[in-house]
Amino acid sequence: MRIAVAGATGNIGSRTVAVLERDGHEVVRISRATGVDIATGVGLDEALTGVGAVVDALSAPPMDRDETVAYFGGTTRNLLAAEERAGVRHHVLLSILNVDRVEGNAHYAGKREQERLVAEGPVPWSIVRAAQFHDFAEMVAGWGERDGVVTIAPLLVQPVAPDDVAAVLAEIAAAEPRTDRLDLAGPEPQDLVDMARRTYEARGRSATFAPTWSGLFGPEMAGEVMLAGDGARLAPTTFDEWLAEQRR
Repeated sequence: MRIAVAGATGNIGSRTVAVLERDGHEVVRISRATGVDIATGVGLDEALTGVGAVVDALSAPPMDRDETVAYFGGTTRNLLAAEERAGVRHHVLLSILNVDRVEGNAHYAGKREQERLVAEGPVPWSIVRAAQFHDFAEMVAGWGERDGVVTIAPLLVQPVAPDDVAAVLAEIAAAEPRTDRLDLAGPEPQDLVDMARRTYEARGRSATFAPTWSGLFGPEMAGEVMLAGDGARLAPTTFDEWLAEQRR
């Protein structure tokens, strides 16, 4: 099948491209690097010629709530309109586990807008709501590190390996549209502060970790809000297994 991946150079997009190509699919990489700009629509019609399915793994730069909603809304509208013109039969969106439980976060608001547009849109769809990735803790720690001190929210999460997410996206894209949401998480809960500390150790880095709710993630995300519920698909790779790979 000819499958397009939006955000093809990103963390999950690039992995999804690799899985699809390994499985024998013809992959169209959609990114500004290939001359396609989803934000403006430039190059989209040409890129989607003959495409049967599109995986949207596009990420957004840090912005406030209104800007994030506008960005994800605009790119999704452009992508869906181009897909309808091209006769694309399946739109697969990568979203966030429990995205509808957190109101105050700008990125979550943008992803909810994406989900709404996809579910109400003209192209048959599937949505994969993935938990935080195994490398999420290190990324968040980097945002909050100052002079050797890392401020980081004590989130309880159920992290999933990026490669496992890519494998599920590729699987879903090659199948019939679900017209439904699939929750995807890792096999076990983890504390974000502990994940960050252990990842730093695996990288040979040292820092003092200061748990706090005063940053990007507030107390509305405390407790079991971020964990997978009944019916979620649990990917196989544990955080310990992923971390062992980082040490090699």
